[in-house]
Amino acid sequence: MNTVQRIFNRILRMKIVKLFLWLSGIFFVLLFIFDSFVMPWYVNKQSTLQVPNVVGKKEEEAFKILQAANLEPKRGEIRQDNKYPEGYVVLQNPPSDQTVKLGRRVYLTISGGEQQVVVPGLRGKSIRDSKFSLERVGLKQGSIRYQISNDFPEGTIITQDITSGVKVKRGSYISILVSAGQSIDSIYVPSLLGKTLSEVRKILKDKGLKIGNITYQINNELLPNTIIDQLPRENDVVTVDKEIDLFVSQTPNKNFQTKEN
Repeated sequence: MNTVQRIFNRILRMKIVKLFLWLSGIFFVLLFIFDSFVMPWYVNKQSTLQVPNVVGKKEEEAFKILQAANLEPKRGEIRQDNKYPEGYVVLQNPPSDQTVKLGRRVYLTISGGEQQVVVPGLRGKSIRDSKFSLERVGLKQGSIRYQISNDFPEGTIITQDITSGVKVKRGSYISILVSAGQSIDSIYVPSLLGKTLSEVRKILKDKGLKIGNITYQINNELLPNTIIDQLPRENDVVTVDKEIDLFVSQTPNKNFQTKEN
């Protein structure tokens, strides 16, 4: 083998070695990138998911949905809720659509149903006191009926339509039967404030009462012929045909009147 041939072979071997080293370097770089970035991203992507929405579903159904999604449902607090029936999910943590890892715990707040309160005893109380007793526990005064009674003084409550001690929904109405004393002639004056004069005529007629003196007062905030005040007051006890004096709003450009026939 001559000298030229040997030099050529040596150069060729060097190029092959360099090419091998260059390819090996590229391979190790790609391997590093794959091992350090691609695989962790792929594994991490496969181990996360979006939390499904289970609010408004029954507790048992919500548990099954979360377990099927490889999440761990946990029962949280129970709270009164007027929107969802008892036993339904009202809140979840983490919320729906949040991305979490597989096996993440999801805490569920469960509805205990509508809030209920205990009906207070109203027997023997006045209408005013009964109203305060009801409002104190979140209840409202319903209809008021009157009945002659020799056992209960006028204006005191004989019975109530829902027995005391019973639990009812918050905001429920409790109707009462009130003593009219020994004579049915006793009437409780209705509230007339804010009503129009024409409305008051009918209300008083239906109650067996009459309109007395009408005093007009200038008032720029209310519509004309709106009742500002009344005498006797609301819930005062009067007899049949009693006259109720009224104070009525009037615009400044009207003349005062003190009596309506």
